[in-house]
Amino acid sequence: MSNVVLAVDCGTQSLRALLFDEKGRLLELSRVMYEPFRQIKPGWAEQPPDIYVKSLCKAVSELAAKRGSLSDVSAISITTQRATVVCVDETGNPLRNAIVWLDQRKARPNAKIPWWMRIAHALVGMTESVKIAQMDAACNWIMQCEPEVWQKTHKFLLLSGFLNYVLTGTFRDSVASQVGHIPFNYKKRRWAQKGDLNWYLFPVDKSKLPELVNVGETIGYLTREMARATGLKEATPVIASGTDKGCETLGLGAISEDCAALSFGTTATVQVTTKKYFEPLRFMPSYPAVLPDHYNPEVEIFSGYWLVEWFQREFGVKSESARNGENVWQTLDRYLLHAPAGSVGLVVQPYWSPGLKIPEARGSMIGFGSVHTREHVYKAVVEGLGYALYDGLKKIERAGKVKVKKAMVAGGGSTSEQVCQITSDILGLPIYRGETHEAAGLGAAIATFVGLGEYSSFEKAVKSMIRYGKKFDPIEKNTNLYRKIYNEVYDKIYPRLRKLYKALREITNYPQKIIH
Repeated sequence: MSNVVLAVDCGTQSLRALLFDEKGRLLELSRVMYEPFRQIKPGWAEQPPDIYVKSLCKAVSELAAKRGSLSDVSAISITTQRATVVCVDETGNPLRNAIVWLDQRKARPNAKIPWWMRIAHALVGMTESVKIAQMDAACNWIMQCEPEVWQKTHKFLLLSGFLNYVLTGTFRDSVASQVGHIPFNYKKRRWAQKGDLNWYLFPVDKSKLPELVNVGETIGYLTREMARATGLKEATPVIASGTDKGCETLGLGAISEDCAALSFGTTATVQVTTKKYFEPLRFMPSYPAVLPDHYNPEVEIFSGYWLVEWFQREFGVKSESARNGENVWQTLDRYLLHAPAGSVGLVVQPYWSPGLKIPEARGSMIGFGSVHTREHVYKAVVEGLGYALYDGLKKIERAGKVKVKKAMVAGGGSTSEQVCQITSDILGLPIYRGETHEAAGLGAAIATFVGLGEYSSFEKAVKSMIRYGKKFDPIEKNTNLYRKIYNEVYDKIYPRLRKLYKALREITNYPQKIIH
């Protein structure tokens, strides 16, 4: 009988329990959907932690019901959304709702940063960005606004650390899961110490943080209580993997500098895996990769494929799909086929959500004419995301002195062949789409099998467990057109409009200006 491992992928809108064998074949899947968050107040995004626990138990129990037994599961691994945090007491009980990564509440930026750091930030134009990082940190907000909760907090955990505790009863988490506004030193892959910037920005006492373990190591063993709740064997080992984005990159086989991983999710990202630490954007860290002793330099497009959701909602796409008996992606792909490459000069810069380095930025569409229809608007949105990913890829190549030769793609947007083809054309690179859409789960499974000793290295596991479903080669004439639009138009939009964005921000206070 083949070895089987359970990967639990806890995302923003659903939790998936996935069974993989040692050849990377997805044997069974169970998904539990839930609302992404509860908005108790405007801009807040919270979730009762019990939602995640109940979803985990339900999803795994459904797997047990489908297969009759989970007695062949050799190990478990947890991969989760990044930057969602949970405060727990000494018994592991949550003290308040989880604060989800989409939360927009703001803390006061009152960190006691050494004078020489403040001067350095001022010299490189990062003073406001440092303040924004403090304001966006859930730990700072809880300390300031809910001091009674903070006083009772025994451990301040990322969602991965919370679910690992639920499974094992131990406060341990993977090094490769540490992504967020937390006191973590990304270059040294350890908790921050005095002298590290994040030690000042996110002043969480080390006693409130979980013990960190390396990828592939055992976090703990399944408790009797959770064995009964899920149908798994008591004492099944729980193996450390990493964040959903990090596991996705591994699950796509993007483990070398010449290969990029593209994620077409709510936040679109481009990553590479590298042995050396470098920052594609100054003061924006490379995250710890699931591949041990490596990093994932990354550029994010914060609005990402949320823009597709925006388009569907604002342009009535779902209603049209229902009328035509299509799924939404079929309708959208039809739009992409109808509009030509370049969208007849309609260009989108997808800065719907401002980034840390460009806090005044807004999204823009330029080039409207009477010829343009909603098909052109949608194609311009997809092309705009492609230009943003290309821009991010160039930043990674420049900062790391690397040359990317191919890209792998995952995420909801990758289900569209037209989206994949357009992205290949814009990047001028061949794009490979994985055989399974569950790349994050597959990455967690790879880490688990290496941890169990099934493979002697991650490289051997990747070679054996990953297969690709389709390759998209760039169409030369489209690539030439897109390169002209990028170089002569897209790349000039933000510099030309920056003063206007700043003026709009002064007039409307949107995005909210930092006044502290």
